[in-house]
Amino acid sequence: MRDKGEYLFTSESVSEGHPDKVADRISDTVVDAFLAADPYARVACETLVTTNRIVLAGEVRGPETVTAEYLSHLARLAVHDIGYEQEGFHWKNATVECHLHAQSADIAVGVDAANNKDEGAGDQGIMFGYACTETDALMPAPIYYSHLILRRISEMRRAGDVRVKGLQPDAKSQVTLRYVDGKPVGATSVVVSTQHDAGLDQAQIKDLIRPIVLDALPSGWMPPDNELYVNPTGTFVIGGPDGDCGLTGRKIIVDTYGGAAPHGGGAFSGKDPTKVDRSAAYVCRYLAKNVVAAGLAERCTLQISYAIGVSHPLSVYVDLHGTGRDIEETKLERVLRELVNLSPRGIREHLHLNRPIYAVTSAYGHFGRTPDPDKNTFTWEKTDLVGSLKSAFGR
Repeated sequence: MRDKGEYLFTSESVSEGHPDKVADRISDTVVDAFLAADPYARVACETLVTTNRIVLAGEVRGPETVTAEYLSHLARLAVHDIGYEQEGFHWKNATVECHLHAQSADIAVGVDAANNKDEGAGDQGIMFGYACTETDALMPAPIYYSHLILRRISEMRRAGDVRVKGLQPDAKSQVTLRYVDGKPVGATSVVVSTQHDAGLDQAQIKDLIRPIVLDALPSGWMPPDNELYVNPTGTFVIGGPDGDCGLTGRKIIVDTYGGAAPHGGGAFSGKDPTKVDRSAAYVCRYLAKNVVAAGLAERCTLQISYAIGVSHPLSVYVDLHGTGRDIEETKLERVLRELVNLSPRGIREHLHLNRPIYAVTSAYGHFGRTPDPDKNTFTWEKTDLVGSLKSAFGR
């Protein structure tokens, strides 16, 4: 985003009940099931959800105890947890098909460690991380508040709060912020579309949503009422996978930075942490966040690239967008490589990724979340490199 002048920037989020997010949740539930049984299992799971049908497909390598029947059961439990008990999509009544099969031997031989060869990357690709000072979570403000609005609605719905009675799991949000000289100063419009029970009209739903948006945004940021768009089509009764087919990996910008930073193109959900699409994107966020948290810059974009079967990254690139405080970016690139082993195995070990921690990442973004010290989740959001980075640059 620009550092000068005045402009508008928009990001969107979708709830855990959005069809694509239902698919992501199921795929990450499969990943967790395999990692719980074997921390070194390999999983590449894709899920399709549509009217009362769930289809799992992909490649796995793991214990035979993780059966198709067990995974089908877990898929139903995931849908139940999201809250789908609708005629067109019901956790109990949907047909579940499991077509997962063994991982390709050609991929396995390039990725596995053997003799003097370290574990290689599961594919070629580029991964990005980003952090900025726009929010306390060091995330871009538009995506942060888009997520926050939907999370508040979800928490209230799950708690049975009468203030959201009649709202269903499928929902989307969109927040447009006005920036002045690179800083967000207020919302010019907010869009919220939420599935609802028949009988609720648009005005009633807007009355439910307005206080939630007001509470989620910083004081003074609420847009005029005519710029709060709630269910703009008027009716949103048929939703979820019954209203629109859902697929794993179709919300990668929602998963990351809302378009405020580059994305390498690879999805996260459904992939075990040997896949650098996931693990390297996590470490990129980790490094970028620590740079900003250390006060070395107000904004940091970081890119890492890999080749399939090769253990070391081909490149590490840092851009501080002119906000670095007397920081030489080439030196920072070197320091970051010294602080963290950026091989696929090094990333997994540093961030403790070989654990069943992924279902919770599947909605409301993989970044900007609060680490749970008890469950050791969202380890890539920790700022434990701050001291080392300050020392390296004499701060």
